Amino acid sequence: MWTERRRLLLGAGALLAQAALPGAARAIAAGGPPETQQPGALRIAVYADFPPYSYKGKGVDVALGKALADKLGLRAEFVEFQPGEDMSDDLRNMVWRGHYLGTRPADVMLHVPVDARFAAQNDKVAIFGPYHLETMAVARDPARLPPVAGSAAAGLEVFTRELIGAEVDSHASDFLMQVLNGRLRGNVRHFRTPALAVEALERGEIAAVLGTHTELQAALAGSGRYALDRLALPELRVAQWPLGMAVKAEATPLAEALGRALGELQRSGAVARLFAEQGLSLTAP
Repeated sequence: MWTERRRLLLGAGALLAQAALPGAARAIAAGGPPETQQPGALRIAVYADFPPYSYKGKGVDVALGKALADKLGLRAEFVEFQPGEDMSDDLRNMVWRGHYLGTRPADVMLHVPVDARFAAQNDKVAIFGPYHLETMAVARDPARLPPVAGSAAAGLEVFTRELIGAEVDSHASDFLMQVLNGRLRGNVRHFRTPALAVEALERGEIAAVLGTHTELQAALAGSGRYALDRLALPELRVAQWPLGMAVKAEATPLAEALGRALGELQRSGAVARLFAEQGLSLTAP
């Protein structure tokens, strides 16, 4: 079950970095693909059971991984994994050391928050290459609720009367349970995934869902009945964060090659097209 392990950063309110790995823009001398664990292949770690990003060999992170490998002249090889206790565990298990159960690390891991403080705490990896800015959002029934705006006292007061859903053990859940001195707790309903919360919204069991914009957009699947608003309450300390990738700290040539490949995909519009093909909106970091 995906439980937004990203929240170790979100709850801490860390400042989000927009910069890539120092030196990642440096050109690499021609001479073929960068060195990887297995010649001719790029082993890519993505989260399992995490639509619309990565699930059963599909998702926008999988599509991006394939595009990056193709740019490097390599075959994409994916390893889907369940999250650990926090993202530092994930980086240890999937990037720089390997899992104690025997899973060997990948060449690169996708869906890593590009965050200066978090990067400093994980110096065995290089975090770089932001490709999408994830944001918090509210999916709501406009017939029942106005847009959530202003301060939490004004924008969320309606949820002292209406029910709102959130994924269990997520940044959204933590925020709703704590904001306004806990006044909303009795009206927060928890679900295993954002998609299940949206199903409850569609059945009329709740009036809104708080979660990430990309996951909610996918769950709504273009439905015109519900509104999807990005959330920017002042009390929500972190409302957005850029997603990037990570390699071993010493894998500088690979990081540079991936950074260059990503830049080419971004400039050509290919990254935006990958998102659009999944019915998603890319927000450039």
